[in-house]
Amino acid sequence: MLMPSIFGESLFDDFFDDFTRPVRSAVRYSTPSTNIMRTDIKESDLGYELDIDLPGFKKEDVKAELKDGYLTIHAETNSDKDEKDNDGKYIRRERYYGSCSRSFYVGENVTQDEIKAKFEDGILKVSVPKKEDKPKVEESKYIAIEG
Repeated sequence: MLMPSIFGESLFDDFFDDFTRPVRSAVRYSTPSTNIMRTDIKESDLGYELDIDLPGFKKEDVKAELKDGYLTIHAETNSDKDEKDNDGKYIRRERYYGSCSRSFYVGENVTQDEIKAKFEDGILKVSVPKKEDKPKVEESKYIAIEG
């Protein structure tokens, strides 16, 4: 039976919350987060402004690459948290590794020098200029005719 949903959650989540909590949290850890790399794209006369959310990442975790007209943003992080008691026995030990990437077609005439990027407060701001694709001019190639 289909249930109505609000903001991606079931309408009856609050009512059944106590019964399904273990199942819901297990599902959340096994599926990728939809909050990572949410992107706002704003168009202006000069180009495009991308605001890419990267919560929990540092500047050195983020790489941007331009190849064959595609701008690819890749972010990768890992962390280890060890907590020991006075005897040196582990009380808790957690490890996390995560990576994500996203590609945007910006055109083959845009060069990496023209793209500007700035990372602050967990948001990567990228400026991409607008460039019209130049139509290829067909060259006439003549064949010599002997006679």
